[in-house]
Amino acid sequence: MAWNLTGDVHEFLARAGGFLRADPVANTVPLTVAEAIRRQGSGLYRTALFGWSSDGGGVAGTFMWTGAYPVLLSAMPEPAVPELAEALAGRDTRLQGVNGAPDLAEVFAEAWTRRTGARARVELRQRLHRLAGLDMPDPPPEGAARVADGGDRGLVRDWFAAFHRDAGGHGDPNPAVIEGRLAEGGVTLWEAGGRPVAMAGRTPAVAGAARVAPVYTPAEHRRRGYGAAVTAAVTRAAQEAGAAEVVLFTDLANPTSNGVYRRLGYRPVEDRVVLAFA
Repeated sequence: MAWNLTGDVHEFLARAGGFLRADPVANTVPLTVAEAIRRQGSGLYRTALFGWSSDGGGVAGTFMWTGAYPVLLSAMPEPAVPELAEALAGRDTRLQGVNGAPDLAEVFAEAWTRRTGARARVELRQRLHRLAGLDMPDPPPEGAARVADGGDRGLVRDWFAAFHRDAGGHGDPNPAVIEGRLAEGGVTLWEAGGRPVAMAGRTPAVAGAARVAPVYTPAEHRRRGYGAAVTAAVTRAAQEAGAAEVVLFTDLANPTSNGVYRRLGYRPVEDRVVLAFA
């Protein structure tokens, strides 16, 4: 299989967009990230590289790498994976890790470590969920939801950064991504007692699917139902904005959040793993 690499998101979507849109739930991240770059400009990420593999009958798989994040693999035939690792290593690409289905991520990591001498370790195990039917919290906690605006910019940035740290992220979240979310009305706050106590974000729907991310409640406000309430509110907002599918990722090491999302009506789709390179 041949890999085609480009830094041009428009070329990537023209060539591989149909492949990604054929499964907008599984491909929620590359679809929404590519759409954000298309709308906000190529400077949204300092580094962006995309690619698709061809097997003679069309696109067989894709990848996306946005510099500060692990290389993201779509579904693809297993033989294409070490070929991708070789193609990226040949460009002297410095990868932080790989994110994908466990079997594909492990094949990539094996090829990458063999080629570069790096070591790989499991950093995060995730599960992708899709909404089967929204069950609002009953009874709801004290307070109400509202859409964040420019006046909430400082708080939203702080909470994005706190979520990023809690999730084991490296560096700081991209401020341009946060600005884009705020401009699109894609951040919802839950307020109780006259102040924000929880936050949930959402992407615009692409190919009919929107993704809830991130969901954050400061430690002093946890275990009061605020996280569930704001997640339900942002999920409903995504549906009202036209999303036919609403999805989210959970950390498999956090049984509390997994239970919350299950009670709201989210059901498992597939597992992913993030392997970090050192």
